[in-house]
Amino acid sequence: MTEPTITCPNCKTEIRLTESLAAPLIAATRQQFEKQLSLKDAEIAQREQGVRDKEKQIAEAKRTLDDQVVDQVNAQLKTERARVIEEESRRAKQAAAAELDGKARELAELQEVLLVRDEKLAEAQKAQAELIKKQRELDDAKRELELTVEKRVQDGLSEVRTQAKREAEEGLKLKVMEKDQTIASMQQKIEELKQKAEQGSQQLQGEVQELELETLLRAKFPFDSIEPVPKGEFGGDVLQRVVSQSGQASGSILWESKRTKNWSDGWLVKLREDQRTAKAEVSVLVSQALPKGTETFDVIDGVWVTSPRAALPVATILRHTLLQVGMARQVSEGQQTKTEMIYQYLAV
Repeated sequence: MTEPTITCPNCKTEIRLTESLAAPLIAATRQQFEKQLSLKDAEIAQREQGVRDKEKQIAEAKRTLDDQVVDQVNAQLKTERARVIEEESRRAKQAAAAELDGKARELAELQEVLLVRDEKLAEAQKAQAELIKKQRELDDAKRELELTVEKRVQDGLSEVRTQAKREAEEGLKLKVMEKDQTIASMQQKIEELKQKAEQGSQQLQGEVQELELETLLRAKFPFDSIEPVPKGEFGGDVLQRVVSQSGQASGSILWESKRTKNWSDGWLVKLREDQRTAKAEVSVLVSQALPKGTETFDVIDGVWVTSPRAALPVATILRHTLLQVGMARQVSEGQQTKTEMIYQYLAV
């Protein structure tokens, strides 16, 4: 069915009446019609006002005319007024009825057009729904086909990957074994280097402790002779020769320093031998690790064992003892000399 059209009175353009245009057009037509009725009512009211104005004029004329003339005029005016009112009312009603009939016909035509458009729209929506359904079925079939193809491709790739992995594992097995062997060899070398580094570090720490011991002894006992023992001579690290304030030698102390984490009883045996070789009166072992049951210092198998923080107090005690022994030896030697002199005198 062809859609109705209207022609613009200004530009003469044909405009198709659609559902969106029909409603505003009907509303506008209704408003225009109501406006025309209002104008007609206003025109009738204006005419009635003119009649009233004439009546006022007649009323004024009545004062000057006699009663008979006034009655005749009033009757004629009344008749004329009724006629005019009736005529105008009839014309207005006829015009309004004709215009209402035209608008009703237009409205009926618009409603018919809208009904046809609704039917077409329903058909189009139904066709669109069918098209969407078919498109969805087509998409589902396409996805199912893609999944089937993808699954087959994945199955083929899985077989290829398995074969490639097997070949790669077989090909790299020997290389991995060679790398493992190389790594094991490198780890062994690393362990050896680490042990050498730890030994070097311990030796360096021991040398630092020896130098510190020498420095402390020289600062504490300025009259004594503090001599480091050359390597490979008679063992020990430092030989302290005790000298009194008068310059008299009073004996010697052999010091050995150890800076390790674990104690060894073998150190005592070696230090006693070194003491005899060095002809020292006393031997002292300064160690970070002490024997079980020793907190600061002790005498074990004729060897003084002390921690580094108690080394100076032990040195003070031993030095004082050696000075006392030296003084006693000098006194004893003096007495022996005097006895020999008396004996020789008496013998002569």
